[in-house]
Amino acid sequence: MVNGDPRRRFDLSGEVALCTGASSGIGRRMASALARAGADVVLTARSRDALAEAEAEITAAGPGRAAAIAADLSDRHALPTLAERTGVAFGAPTILVNAAGVNLRQSWREITPESWDATLNLNLATPFFLARALVPGMVARGHGRIINLASLQSFRAFPNGLAYGASKGGIAQLTRAMAEAWSSSGITANAIAPGFFETALTAPVFKDPDAAEYQAQRTAVGRNGEMPDLDGLTVFLASPAASYITGQVIALDGGYLAK
Repeated sequence: MVNGDPRRRFDLSGEVALCTGASSGIGRRMASALARAGADVVLTARSRDALAEAEAEITAAGPGRAAAIAADLSDRHALPTLAERTGVAFGAPTILVNAAGVNLRQSWREITPESWDATLNLNLATPFFLARALVPGMVARGHGRIINLASLQSFRAFPNGLAYGASKGGIAQLTRAMAEAWSSSGITANAIAPGFFETALTAPVFKDPDAAEYQAQRTAVGRNGEMPDLDGLTVFLASPAASYITGQVIALDGGYLAK
């Protein structure tokens, strides 16, 4: 525990974060927030070009450094190798952000065994198997932070959300189970459930101004999420200030679920 200046309790200097889905959207913003708080970040996603752009942007902003590893996160058998490669740049990660995901928005008639498996694999299996590969290093240090990405659909249903909703309901329980398994070793596990933020996954909503405004009015604050809204909770959950918080799913939704 960090004593003295309260600001030091949010200082991530010396920490190393692996952030999945970090080439764009929420994953990229969370990685940027961690780096601006002092952590060195390893960015991973499939797109090499987008990763290179994110790496350059985050490195220029500092103070944390950034490195990029292009990888197919849906290949669960390759995740132990990814975990090993992650440690080369800055050392073994003490923070894991599981932000990679897919939302196909298929009706119940359109869902195939293949699309179901693809959704549940990337959204639910990958966070577990990647975390499991990194946990021994965190246990060795007696310290770790896992931040999963849940969803409003962890709590309620949306149209055409059967597979996605099942995966995000699973993430809520996976987060609690991770906390039960690993928190006694100093590793906390929590999840952020974002409201409507404009990303590639929510493009079908935001390309329709009426649909976007409808969702904004469903919140208590009267607007949809903006990328800077992610920064505070991301840094908090990764920091010493959150050392007694684990197994929680926190809605970052402007009061959407409360209204």
